[in-house]
Amino acid sequence: MQKADCIVRSFPPIETPGARVLILGTMPGIVSLQQQQYYAHPQNAFWKIIGEILGCDPASAYEVRTAALSAAGIALWDVLKCCAREGSLDSDIDLDTIVPNDLPAFLASHPHIQKICFNGARAEALYLRRVRPHLAAGAEISHVRLPSTSPANAAMLLAEKVRAWRAIVSAA
Repeated sequence: MQKADCIVRSFPPIETPGARVLILGTMPGIVSLQQQQYYAHPQNAFWKIIGEILGCDPASAYEVRTAALSAAGIALWDVLKCCAREGSLDSDIDLDTIVPNDLPAFLASHPHIQKICFNGARAEALYLRRVRPHLAAGAEISHVRLPSTSPANAAMLLAEKVRAWRAIVSAA
């Protein structure tokens, strides 16, 4: 497959001009793409974790949940703009087809971002390999890998994930 054959495309970031934290996933899963909402799969723990940390109802309307992120100074996006992938698993991404989002431009237009939090190891690895080398020299932004909120990461208890994910508010 060539990069032009990308069959899965991400959608725009949830952003606010004063964001201090950027959460990066890898690529939305099938349910998220169908609903055009980040972390729409009912078994994904992302909104439960965010609800616990920010005090918003994970069952509230998507617009309410995304507004809570913005109000807390948190932006949300994915490392990849497009890729070829069967299913929803990060491990199914064809690495020869990935095209990263323009994170250097995003970070340049969001100068208050102090921390990037990765939703899982694959998001971090792709960022470090495909994005970080293209950042402007001197761009000092801390990074932290958080446990994946995916239903595929069922080995970790929700309470443990919430504890780890509290890192998103330490800079926000």
